[in-house]
Amino acid sequence: MTVYSIAYKNLLRKKTRTALTAGGIMLSAWVLATLLGFNKGYQQGLNRDIDNMGFQVLLTAKGCPYEAATLMLKGGTGLRYMDESILKDVYKYPEVDKITPMLMHGVFDPDKGESGAIAAYLGVDPATFPAMKPYLEFKQGAWFTDDEAYEAVLGYEAAELETREAGDLMLVIGVDKPVKVVGVLKRSGTQDDGTIFMPLGAVREMFGRKGKLTGLGIKVKKEADIPAFENKLYDLPDVQVVSMAQVKATIMNLVNSARVIVMGIAGIALIIAMAGVINTVLMSVMERYAEIGILKSMGAMPFDVFRLIWTETAILCGLGGAAGIGLAFVTAGLSEAAVRYFLPYAPNGALIALDPAITGFAFVLITAGGLLSGLYPAWRAARVRPLEAIRIEGEQ
Repeated sequence: MTVYSIAYKNLLRKKTRTALTAGGIMLSAWVLATLLGFNKGYQQGLNRDIDNMGFQVLLTAKGCPYEAATLMLKGGTGLRYMDESILKDVYKYPEVDKITPMLMHGVFDPDKGESGAIAAYLGVDPATFPAMKPYLEFKQGAWFTDDEAYEAVLGYEAAELETREAGDLMLVIGVDKPVKVVGVLKRSGTQDDGTIFMPLGAVREMFGRKGKLTGLGIKVKKEADIPAFENKLYDLPDVQVVSMAQVKATIMNLVNSARVIVMGIAGIALIIAMAGVINTVLMSVMERYAEIGILKSMGAMPFDVFRLIWTETAILCGLGGAAGIGLAFVTAGLSEAAVRYFLPYAPNGALIALDPAITGFAFVLITAGGLLSGLYPAWRAARVRPLEAIRIEGEQ
């Protein structure tokens, strides 16, 4: 009979206590693996979404909010306009591959919600904009093709707010002619979900902004030096340059800051698991005090007893850790659904990225923490004096 089989049978003596301790280790391993997977998945998703934006540089008029979310927070105010002649100036740079012009306009609608809401209309060039946003997928319909048509493509959230589907007509405050909804986008997890896209020419006509733009999305050639190109754009008068690389770096810094919180939660889970292991194994040692004394009186060395108790700890931690990793894989979809419920604008793709490196690290960390917790109970067992243990058992 090997030490492993003896240790396994000893654990089965108190099945309920062993199961509860293994369950605690399992939950700790599950929390650790899921949090680490979420941290990696969220970061990968942000990288992917920013890289898929289609343009690396956004050019706007100075002081102009370039996001629909910012426009809404400002109550539709703060828009600044550029003359469309800026297109010719930007096209002169050899680094430019493609450009898509945009014109944003916000309209306050008092009938939306309890206190009204801002509807963000984004005029885009149907010939260039769809190629710049390859991640946008349609739930219904398709993009408009006529730059002057009174047609609209609604983001996922905008379609819900307007309660419109493809083929419906919608009215715009201050505009007499109805706008036909030709498409509804799937949820993208970006600000595009709350945007109403329309042909650039139609938005200019509707809101009296002929020859005006609020933004230029610039796709740079692969071989171009983007930082050097951005420095050239700063020489253009009355414009501000928004670098997607800088945006990405800022977001990644925030994600790295959140990683500290994630690791703190994971550390708490590890401490809870270690406390459970110490309590269970030490209680087992105290209950078998006389038994350990008899083993030592029969010739068992302190190291033999230490190894036996530590083997029990290893089996307990190994089984609990493996079960926790398996639970993380099984519940990954449910965990991701919960994250998206509380964070509706989370990045696209899998948010819980469980791979061998993460699961292996979580398993090793939980098992190592458990084995470390088992050192003291195993040491206490190894120091048991045979005669004293038998005497105490006799007095009881």
